[in-house]
Amino acid sequence: MIHRRPKAINPNPLLHHAKNRSPSHAKTRPPRKNQISKFHKRIPFITEVKEVQDPEQALSLFNRYKEQGFKHHYPSYAALLYKLARSRNFQAVETLLTHMKNTDMHCRETLFIALFQHYGPQKALELFHTMPQFNCVRTLKSLNALLNVLVDNDWFHEAQDVFFRSYEMGFRQNTVTFNVMIKGWLGKSEWGKACEVFDEMLLKRVRPSVVTYNSLIGFLSRKGDLDKAMALLEDMNRKGKHANQVTYALLMEGLCHVEKYEEAKKLMFDMAYHGCEPRVVNYCVLMNDLGRRGKVDEAKFLLNEMKKRRLKPYVVTYNIFINYLCKEGKAAEAYKVLIEMQLRGCKPNAATYRMIVDGLCRIGDFEIGLNVLNAMLASVGN
Repeated sequence: MIHRRPKAINPNPLLHHAKNRSPSHAKTRPPRKNQISKFHKRIPFITEVKEVQDPEQALSLFNRYKEQGFKHHYPSYAALLYKLARSRNFQAVETLLTHMKNTDMHCRETLFIALFQHYGPQKALELFHTMPQFNCVRTLKSLNALLNVLVDNDWFHEAQDVFFRSYEMGFRQNTVTFNVMIKGWLGKSEWGKACEVFDEMLLKRVRPSVVTYNSLIGFLSRKGDLDKAMALLEDMNRKGKHANQVTYALLMEGLCHVEKYEEAKKLMFDMAYHGCEPRVVNYCVLMNDLGRRGKVDEAKFLLNEMKKRRLKPYVVTYNIFINYLCKEGKAAEAYKVLIEMQLRGCKPNAATYRMIVDGLCRIGDFEIGLNVLNAMLASVGN
């Protein structure tokens, strides 16, 4: 349900107040020192710990500050926890969390959401249930983050349990909550179950988003059920949900998968009539299909068409073209594309270099292949 924002009597009361003040009071008083939030003050430990690469050194730095009489507050603990969690030093993370809980420290939800990403599903689930013990209010953000971790790690039974008990825990499920569960069912190829969640979503007056429809359309397109996928697109339009470039790219991939390239191409050029201008992702779908079928020249034409429309190709776009050029034994031409992309400000990635080196070696051009390899190593060094 969308709540209308009440209409303000004066939309800018501060501006109104400033205009009606006498000239003698035009200057604003500077805020008193005690009005400045302590979180806006620069904390020396946080500045230093961000520069430390080794998590063990970060822990030593934390202890050294403590020994010197510095009292660590939440920002210091959070900065250290992020670094320890990224390095998967969970024993130290647990020690710090226990200390924070025992000192009755108020913690922010964002910290736990970040820890969910690094923890495995079991520890994430345990941590979610203990969040209130850290004086931290759980909101839908942490619920949805937990569900996502559980689904992505194939703990779907546990995700279902959390989903069903969420109302008991005081949560009102939103679009993201349902999207995660739909993603989970589709990942298990359970179309019927995903539809049940979608129907429940509508029953509870939770509005599906473009992401919701894209998940369903993507699944149907990959399965080749394009009639149902197109019907969902029409359903989106009827309900005022405008499809985006990803929606059309998914449908185009489905059409290409069943050897309907011309229909996919037509769909891309029809997008604009529905208020959705084609982007790089849509051109990439067509280029990939052309390259797969050995039509490299047509793929090159599309690449040039993108440039005419002032669309800047991504590294992935160039990689598609380079990949198929090398497969066709045209590594020398792929090398020219490498030079061109760099001149256009697109930085090659490891996959770009690897494909060109492999392609050059296959045609026996080892000298240029070595030059490309050295360029790759130099880019890694930088």
